[in-house]
Amino acid sequence: MGRQKIVITGASSGLGEEMARRFAAMGRDVGLCARRVDRLEALRAELTARHPDITVAVAAMDVTDHESVVSGIDALRETLGGLDRVIVNAGLGKGARLGTGRADANLETARTNFVGVVSQVEAALVVFREQNAGHLVLVSSVSADRGLPGSKAVYSASKAGVSALGEALVAELRRTPIAVTTVLPGYVATDMSSRAGDAGRLMSSLDDGVSAMVAAIEKEVTRSALPGLTWKAIDVVLRVLPRRLTDGLV
Repeated sequence: MGRQKIVITGASSGLGEEMARRFAAMGRDVGLCARRVDRLEALRAELTARHPDITVAVAAMDVTDHESVVSGIDALRETLGGLDRVIVNAGLGKGARLGTGRADANLETARTNFVGVVSQVEAALVVFREQNAGHLVLVSSVSADRGLPGSKAVYSASKAGVSALGEALVAELRRTPIAVTTVLPGYVATDMSSRAGDAGRLMSSLDDGVSAMVAAIEKEVTRSALPGLTWKAIDVVLRVLPRRLTDGLV
């Protein structure tokens, strides 16, 4: 059965919601957390109706509040009877050009996408170190490869921090029973990507994006840009070629 007890943060919509459906269909027990508990409860009702043999647990979690993260992880661990995998997925796509009077949007994105990730990693690794086992998954973005201008500057910077954190943890935990995976999606059709104005630019369907994410997570690779060869190639190009040749790609 692989990793049976899986927690997904940011499970109330988008990538997190669809990953929950995929893992539930695979017979895994899932813990769902986000701020919008009403959305989580609706998803729990859907999943338990479709898959009555699994356990679906729900916990409120605000990733910008460390105590909320710790209490949410602890509650899900108790309900599920342990944790085998935590998918750190919660994130925001807000942003504005720096210095234009919208510091609120940029600070909220930075706190959610990086400081919030640190909180989730802290809480998950406390459990995994105690168990001496577990799989930590960080959802970054191909935008982590290159600082993006304008309204996406803070978003790309926050995701670069997530990727760097993943690299650090892979190095630290390589010889332990704790696995670390960082996935870097390109443009995947979600409400967040549409609001960010990404529609039409190398956009992958939600089905293709989540299928690729679940496959990489199940293989427990250390790092994967996805979906498909196009995003793997863009990932390499952005990290290797000079800016004058690559700025038009992102």
